[in-house]
Amino acid sequence: MKGILKKIAQINFGLLSPENIRRMSVTKIVTPDTYDEDGYPIEAGLMDPRLGVIDPGLRCRSCGSKGGDCQGHFGHINLARPVVHVGFADTIHKILRSTCSECGRVLLTETERIDYGDRIGSRLKNEESITGLVKAVYTTARRDKCPHCDTEQEDVKIDKPVSIVEGNYKLTPSEVRERLEKIPEEDYVYLGINSKVARPEWMVLTVLPVPPVTVRPSITLETGERSEDDLTHKLVDILRINQRLKENMEAGAPQLIVEDLWELLQYHVTTYFDNEASGVPPARHRSGRPLKTLAQRLKGKEGRFRSNLSGKRVNFSARTVISPDPNISINEVGVPHMIATEVTVPIYVTDWNIEDMKKYILNGPNKHPGANYVIRPDERKIRVYDETKEAIIEKLEPGFVVERHLMDGDIVLFNRQPSLHRMSMMAHEVKVLPHKTFRLNLCVCPPYNADFDGDEMNMHVFQTEESRAEAKSLMRVQEHILSPRFGGPIIGGIHDHISGAYLLTREGSAFQEDVVFQMLKKSQLPLPKPRNQEWTGKEIFSLLLPKDLNMVYKAEICRKCDECLKQDCKNDAYVVIENGELKSGAIDEKAYGAFSGKILDSIVKEYGTDRAREFLDAATKLAISGIMKRGFTTSTADEEIPREAQDRIEELLSRAEQKVEMLIEAYHNDELEALPGRSLRETLEMKIMQVLGEARDKSGEIAESYFGMDNHAVIMALTGA
Repeated sequence: MKGILKKIAQINFGLLSPENIRRMSVTKIVTPDTYDEDGYPIEAGLMDPRLGVIDPGLRCRSCGSKGGDCQGHFGHINLARPVVHVGFADTIHKILRSTCSECGRVLLTETERIDYGDRIGSRLKNEESITGLVKAVYTTARRDKCPHCDTEQEDVKIDKPVSIVEGNYKLTPSEVRERLEKIPEEDYVYLGINSKVARPEWMVLTVLPVPPVTVRPSITLETGERSEDDLTHKLVDILRINQRLKENMEAGAPQLIVEDLWELLQYHVTTYFDNEASGVPPARHRSGRPLKTLAQRLKGKEGRFRSNLSGKRVNFSARTVISPDPNISINEVGVPHMIATEVTVPIYVTDWNIEDMKKYILNGPNKHPGANYVIRPDERKIRVYDETKEAIIEKLEPGFVVERHLMDGDIVLFNRQPSLHRMSMMAHEVKVLPHKTFRLNLCVCPPYNADFDGDEMNMHVFQTEESRAEAKSLMRVQEHILSPRFGGPIIGGIHDHISGAYLLTREGSAFQEDVVFQMLKKSQLPLPKPRNQEWTGKEIFSLLLPKDLNMVYKAEICRKCDECLKQDCKNDAYVVIENGELKSGAIDEKAYGAFSGKILDSIVKEYGTDRAREFLDAATKLAISGIMKRGFTTSTADEEIPREAQDRIEELLSRAEQKVEMLIEAYHNDELEALPGRSLRETLEMKIMQVLGEARDKSGEIAESYFGMDNHAVIMALTGA
């Protein structure tokens, strides 16, 4: 292998000149036919063997390589008349609008030329962008008269996609090219053109490059017929019209026919570059399907950049549907058994772990935890089979690498698309479980914006010790409880966690010993003696809190009374925690909910993420146990109000309707006074909205007075669940 001869320092983008197109071409393409009767490519046709080969048996006539090794070579078509490149139509329009139609110079005064020239030169010297300055030149250089030759300038417009109109006259591509050729080279810099790699007239094509066969391969159908690529179809159209145009020009055909064919050639070249250009009907197959031409190959979600270059499939990853599991920790992810046996972790064999590695190899690829591959020190990879595992174990020694199955405790990266912020990718610890979905703790749904209606998520398995260590210290879920966006917890209790915690800790909740044992079993908390015969919910919840935690805040259920009664609050909304003991107040969303948990926020900041994770795991399990013991259902009966309340609401709405009718009547009789800065109609609308708004609020208050905190729908609404 030869050493590196050159190092690429930078890449400059420019335009291809007609000479460059011819120079890089291996042949001129003249015939629109592709294959002869025997199925061989025709010379000087679009499948000429000099353009590269795709059939395994053929050799490229340009480089001598076989199909698969040959990268392909460009050809060219000499166009009978120039055509505008659709990609540069807007740039051509801006250039023509900013330059003189007679002398070709940029329409800037001498003072402006010196000023812009100095500023652009300074930017280029410092390798800074000149885009803003060039934009300013295009704006300044729109004049009715040339400052250099005093020629009156007509308005230049673009008729999408490629037609340039000056005054009332439509310029032909030849005239556009002539106008661009007039521009002196010293004026290029004002137009943002680098004269070393581009000239404005090259934006009007006289020679069309023909891409290699490898870019547009033909396929053989089951019937034995060949089916050509969309680009080849388009190039056939261009060649046919180009040939007809040349023949008509040579035969001295009427100008009208020549112009029609020229227009048609322009259409085919435009749709060859972009088949979705505005103002042009797309070129279609006989079936009616639009052709997929050059721009469509590159742009959009299915294009070359987003689909093939940015978006890739990678090894050591897995994807499946997610489902909830309240029994695993927030740091964990439940991984299906079949994924755990397929995706592997490379482990270096040492004197300390060699016996474990032998056990994994002995289990083989089908029994968990097993091993799928062994890599020898010479980097040769050996697949573990039931027949060969004994022989592999005998040869195993330090220096080998064993690719073992995923096991409980392994660190993996978990991701849900779209990845919109940092917490869309976090590190979890594996928990191998049966069935075929990833299992996720419900507290971790908000940062991923995940729900369980069919969402899929990706898992990536780290392949080096360094990446595992970094992920464990920087990317674990517990390190991201607080969001960088608003500084509060983004991971926390949701839905049933909130309802369960409220029902557990609200005033009057008390539990017998056997129920408490059942509830605390999952949370694995020590059980102190009760103060009375029974345990209160507040005593049980206090077991989760750090012993020196002190807090006072108003819960989500606070009704914002005119006078706060604090610990005597009838809604139990005044939360007081003293030395880790919940003295008063009910626990709801304000305590440990995602986006608003005050207790959770305080624990993260004062006691660290490990303690916060312990609290969140235990609190959610306790809440779920509590709600399962008590039961929690809701139905339409929860929203029903007695007849008496309905009558009061109907009377209220009837009075509001009467007020609205009076307002409308006053408006029609010109008796309504306009509010300052408002028209009469706006005043009427505002007053009607005010009356109806008051009626709605009062109706809500009436309905609410008939609903107590024993109503499950009310509990869900007021606690933030």
